[in-house]
Amino acid sequence: MRLFRHGLAGVEKPGVISPEGVLLDVSAFGEDYSEAFFGTRGLERLAAWLGDRECPQVPAGSRTGAPITRPSKIVCIGLNYRDHARETNAPIPDEPVVFMKATSACIGPNDHVEVPRGSTKTDWEVELAVVIGQRAKYVETSAAMDYVAGFTVHNDYSEREFQLERGGQWDKGKGADTFAPMGPCLVTADELDPSRLELWLKVNGEVMQRSNTADMIFDVPVLVSYVSHFMTLLPGDVISTGTPRGVGLARKPPLYLKPGDVVECGIEGVGHIQQRIVAAR
Repeated sequence: MRLFRHGLAGVEKPGVISPEGVLLDVSAFGEDYSEAFFGTRGLERLAAWLGDRECPQVPAGSRTGAPITRPSKIVCIGLNYRDHARETNAPIPDEPVVFMKATSACIGPNDHVEVPRGSTKTDWEVELAVVIGQRAKYVETSAAMDYVAGFTVHNDYSEREFQLERGGQWDKGKGADTFAPMGPCLVTADELDPSRLELWLKVNGEVMQRSNTADMIFDVPVLVSYVSHFMTLLPGDVISTGTPRGVGLARKPPLYLKPGDVVECGIEGVGHIQQRIVAAR
């Protein structure tokens, strides 16, 4: 299945994309795509409920929200592509580099992204995001995919000065409002093999990133298992699996985002998302 959410920010309704690509409103199911939904076999229950049921189409022009409600946590993996580690002059990690992104940063796939006040180095990072489907603690790598509900596209926006030059951990350069657009949908794990997917990103129409998840240092099962040994993953939690080479920080000279820029990124089999960059309100 392909799940999405539609409507005004904060009052989104659940939807499903039909095999023919029609956007269907499944509000009558009575549940949003939340921790409770995923933690109570919601995907199976929704599939059974749908059956041959006729669902209304989503009105044309409706806003698309993030495909899940606000998760308990967004766990991010740094330097998980060898070419990205090299372009930033960082050593290839022996273990996954883990940091957290504020859940308040989560927005819809086509919402505007705000350059924070005082920012001069807002950057982009296309990433495959994993959505957890059931409570995961001390999970073995061989069983890790059993805990995955599905996948979505995440642009891990970063303010490099806040992240790297202002002391402390990476989190404050990653967690600004609007810095975690996700979507356009959640593709369930039974429909997608995450091990070899093309991913790309453009700024104002120019390709900046193009790679394949096959180039990850640590693949999805390893990451789910690894993170679960340090914190309990709850249904609906997100693990963002890292970005390939081509970030603005590493260009010569560096290139950063400014109001008016348009960033589009996508992942094979999942879809694409697009944001216009605006000044912080």
